[in-house]
Amino acid sequence: MKVLTYFVKLAFVAPLFAGFTHGKLEGCSKSIAIDITGIYENGDTKTYFHYCEDLGDGRGYTAGIAGFCTGTGDAWEVIQAYHKLTGGKDDFTPMDATLAKYAKSGSDSTKGLEKYCSVFEKLGKSDKRFQQVQINSRDKMYLKPAQNAAANLGLKFHISEGQLFDTSIQHGPYDDKDGLLTLIKETNNSFKANALGDSGSTLNINGKNVDEIIWLRKFLDIREEHLKHPKNPDNQGGKITGRRLYAIDQKQYNWGNTAVKILDNDGKPTTVKCSNVPK
Repeated sequence: MKVLTYFVKLAFVAPLFAGFTHGKLEGCSKSIAIDITGIYENGDTKTYFHYCEDLGDGRGYTAGIAGFCTGTGDAWEVIQAYHKLTGGKDDFTPMDATLAKYAKSGSDSTKGLEKYCSVFEKLGKSDKRFQQVQINSRDKMYLKPAQNAAANLGLKFHISEGQLFDTSIQHGPYDDKDGLLTLIKETNNSFKANALGDSGSTLNINGKNVDEIIWLRKFLDIREEHLKHPKNPDNQGGKITGRRLYAIDQKQYNWGNTAVKILDNDGKPTTVKCSNVPK
């Protein structure tokens, strides 16, 4: 798995999971959204349940389908969910105390976790339960908060909710300095007057009528600014908007069984289709 330089996993904040909203991304639209994010993050649409390495980015080991990190807490959430299926007796168990300590402290140390990647890789390749735990954890930690945010905004298009999910994965889903909710707040605050358009979807933003696609373009501008000039210097991420604007410019707002054309990481058009593989 090649993790590209613009992947910036921000610190995971333990979420409050009550009151989830059923989002618009499901079935084919969810599959396409996840595959698009996979292309941006990894360069392809494969599902890397077995991926694990220390990127030297201050977050310990990064592993699995959403880059769960030992130094940010989300990896420990995944391991605890897996323990519930194994009764707490599996190959991760001897590392529990160390994983819990690093999750609490935010340490990037890998001392005491020398076998972590070999265990993660083995279970990621062979254990269907561990694979499903990763899917459930990704959806719980990153997809559902993005869906909640989309519902609160009144977003109607798959492309908009897909961008919030992508941002949730890359920036973190909450209100830290460079997180998803912070970017949404800054986007909303930028609209001081009505911003009408022809997308067919109008949002109520601070009492102003704002076309959804106009809102999304502004959101991407603000997201890029945070990646280029993050409030937390550790979260330097680079330019992202150009590739993500392509599908918007093609007016591919909603996704079903139809293929979606995007620009890959080399700036070349590529087609993303609905996958039958569970995502």
